[in-house]
Amino acid sequence: MERLIIAGGDPLEGSIRISGAKNAALPILAASLLGDGPSFISNIPHLHDITTTMELLGRMGVGLTVDERMCIEVDPTTLTDPFAPYDLVKTMRASILVLGPLLARFGRADVSLPGGCAIGTRPVNLHVEGLRAMGAEIDVSGGYVRARCKRLRGARLIMDLVTVTGTENLMMAASLAEGETVIENAAREPEVVDLADYLNAMGAHVEGAGTDTIRIQGVERLAGTHYAVLPDRVETGTYLVAGAITGGRVLIKDTRPPLLEAVIAKLEEAGARIRSGDDWIELAMPGAKRPRAVSLRTAPYPGFPTDMQAQFCALNAVAEGVGMVSETVFENRFMHVNEMQRMGADIRLEGRTAVSTGVDRLTGAPVMATDLRASASLVLAGLVADGETYVDRIYHIDRGYECIEEKLAQLGARIRRVPA
Repeated sequence: MERLIIAGGDPLEGSIRISGAKNAALPILAASLLGDGPSFISNIPHLHDITTTMELLGRMGVGLTVDERMCIEVDPTTLTDPFAPYDLVKTMRASILVLGPLLARFGRADVSLPGGCAIGTRPVNLHVEGLRAMGAEIDVSGGYVRARCKRLRGARLIMDLVTVTGTENLMMAASLAEGETVIENAAREPEVVDLADYLNAMGAHVEGAGTDTIRIQGVERLAGTHYAVLPDRVETGTYLVAGAITGGRVLIKDTRPPLLEAVIAKLEEAGARIRSGDDWIELAMPGAKRPRAVSLRTAPYPGFPTDMQAQFCALNAVAEGVGMVSETVFENRFMHVNEMQRMGADIRLEGRTAVSTGVDRLTGAPVMATDLRASASLVLAGLVADGETYVDRIYHIDRGYECIEEKLAQLGARIRRVPA
């Protein structure tokens, strides 16, 4: 076990480069199972969830080669066992993404029901019902999804809820199905678009990704290909908030500004001055003033991302005024609030809304990360707290942020990783 120790009070200044998006890399690695040859996938972030996925693929017999730049060659032709066991799947909900590709490519899949962050109900029933509508025989028992089908067939799938992994799983499965599949009420996230672009690079016919209706014309085979994962928009947003909360100036490189419009709008509302180019964003706080409190409501893309909610709770904790953050995507995503209160934050919960009255300063304290984005928010709070903040259970943060202490140190933060 490790912890982060943060000595707060310094404005962040400098530049960093953004890693590839975990939430795009994971489905793309799963989709590589659809190919009849190797894929070469670059801009993969070095994260615990990525290594877990690689171990899962390797356990199935998939050939994996990684170079020094985290470009991964995935060779699915050596797959021997389409089985995803509980001991790997339990740590990561995204493991369910192998269900569709395994079934479509190999005709069978045995996948454990997933685990991951405890931030609310994320049922897999939409995945299962969609595959059944495409002709699969599926038994869910004993903690496993067991699916069989000679070849899936196209179908019209209407999603009861907007689900990113559900959209991705069914889109992958439909790529090798017979005929056309239409997914309505599909997720519109950029990571869904990135997966569609990868599938099309393999020879799939996917149209409409980024809208709420996706059409997939199934093909007989998909080939391996070369593909670079898009930059991580949540990592980008987190470091922008770090600059704003500390009254600093940060330059974020190798990112995609259009994917962060909702986040940038709220940062500007908080008083930040932001400039951007094709692949960079610069944030400065004029006069190094405290940010202004903002109110926001999370929503599926292109709305304000739920994965940035906790970071803005941290910003509001030290902002001028009162801000309200409403969570509509997950029902149990304010576990960071109790920890921020230990640092002196004035936050009260009203149902699924966190109401923050900004304080002049926070005080360093021992705090505990409860999920991935909560851990990031506690690091942000530590950057502006008097004294030292100790963040425990940082294995959560290592699931989604590559070398967070090194990148923050590049910006001037006093932060170090030590054994717990």
